Amino acid sequence: MYQALYRKYRPKTFEEVVGQDHITRTLRRQVAEGTLSHAYLFTGTRGTGKTSCAKILAKAVNCLHPNDGDPCNRCDACVGLDSGAIMDVVELDAASNNGVDYIRALREEAVYTPGSVKKRVYIIDEVHMLSAASFNALLKIMEEPPEHLMFILATTELHKVPATIKSRCQQFAFKRILPGDIEGRLLWVAQQEHIDLTPGGAALLARLAEGGMRDALSLLDQCRSASNGVDEDAVIRALGMMGNVETAKLLGSLAAGDTAAALTTLGNLYGAGKDIKTLLGELSALCRDLLIRKTAPQAASSLLTGGYDDATLRGLSEQLTAPRLIQMLTVLQETLGELPRSANPRTDAELCFIRLGDESLDGSALGLSARVARLETMTAYPTPAPAAKPVPAAERPTPAPQPKGPETPPPPPADLYEDDAPPPWEEEPPPVPEEPTRPAKAAEPPVSAPVPAPVADDGFWTAFLPGLKPLLSPAVWPFVSNPAMTTGALAGDVLTLEAKVGVTKAMIDKPDILDVIAQAASARLGRAVTVTVSAPPPKVGNMEDLFALGQQLGDGQ
Repeated sequence: MYQALYRKYRPKTFEEVVGQDHITRTLRRQVAEGTLSHAYLFTGTRGTGKTSCAKILAKAVNCLHPNDGDPCNRCDACVGLDSGAIMDVVELDAASNNGVDYIRALREEAVYTPGSVKKRVYIIDEVHMLSAASFNALLKIMEEPPEHLMFILATTELHKVPATIKSRCQQFAFKRILPGDIEGRLLWVAQQEHIDLTPGGAALLARLAEGGMRDALSLLDQCRSASNGVDEDAVIRALGMMGNVETAKLLGSLAAGDTAAALTTLGNLYGAGKDIKTLLGELSALCRDLLIRKTAPQAASSLLTGGYDDATLRGLSEQLTAPRLIQMLTVLQETLGELPRSANPRTDAELCFIRLGDESLDGSALGLSARVARLETMTAYPTPAPAAKPVPAAERPTPAPQPKGPETPPPPPADLYEDDAPPPWEEEPPPVPEEPTRPAKAAEPPVSAPVPAPVADDGFWTAFLPGLKPLLSPAVWPFVSNPAMTTGALAGDVLTLEAKVGVTKAMIDKPDILDVIAQAASARLGRAVTVTVSAPPPKVGNMEDLFALGQQLGDGQ
């Protein structure tokens, strides 16, 4: 007759128990040294080994030839307890035997010495299900038990056990088994059963078990019946899951606000027989991983479920802020909690997706927080609008020329002067020809050489500047962000940057830098913007530009 894997491979010694070394070491030492208590209380989540350890302890205290605290499993006592032939070890299920009459009968029977073993052991599973009267009846015999009597209580809800019972027991807390330990055990069982289980399939089953070895073996048993080989795809098909790829794709659609694509994916998965609760649970787990990764990056490696690669998590994390993830996770958890009472789970899931795709439809405080975070992100990091195309450098309009007076030709390079010639700065400049008078107008003062008017910041540049920091390289950003080096002003569709010195102009007046600034400005204003750079005329024969630049950089500006 076929036996379920979790029953067939139940541990028979403390050494075989997986993931509970802190408990098995103590129990083995107590058995070996003879320092046993009359009552034990095992607590922990389902499938972590509470009942298995209780049965092993019952065998170990009665074993005729214990091996370093472990039962030998070969003597008459061990064989009789395994087969159920010895009636001195009794296992009770408090969920079905929770009346006071059962406990009273147990108390009357417990006073008799065992017939074929050293100790009479009562294993009471789910002890928190006992009634108040049953606990009072049990307390009486636990206060002053006979020397041959031992109680082993097991529960998943410790808070429901009275303090009077807890104080009379040695309490052991069973922790959730790590996914790596579960994966190793599954691969060993698969090898014993000749199941073609891949490491990826074992890892997925270990994550789905949520720390319970019994759940992991039951899932392996189910997937084994559904497919010859058990890999990740076989597990997803057998358990009606959506899968990591579909989950990430669905969350990406919701993050981008593409509610239609998300609803279409939900409809396809529902038509394929996927369970709504399972789908929302997978989506919730992914949102939880992203939130942990964003808020606690240092400890994320130990807290994540490990079902997604780093590239997928990084791509989704860039699209979603922490307030948005909190809002999505809260909506998903609320929907999951209401599904058992829902008349139409599919409709509830669709309403959930509509709220997730557009946070403006979520009237809660979390929805408002998510919208505010999105607006702050858009303000700080502007993204280029699809309709606004950058204007090529060749097609940029030329700024209107400034009125020019007669220009003085630049002096020849310094190395062309003779040794006895005076330096250019000591020569007298040539006379400036007078402006001819116009007969139609009164005489006007002569126009001097042009001096570009300084570009005044009209408020746009100051508000626009913080969003450029992630778009520009660290080598260029100091020259653009420092108001002592560069200022800007917007006039119509032309953004004019004034470089205070020629070196600054040489650093920022490059096509790739201007294109980035133009795209960001176009996205912010919603129209095509051209960027130009102006600078004061160069001063030949001195190092004023370099001295000014060095002073600004030295001051940390």
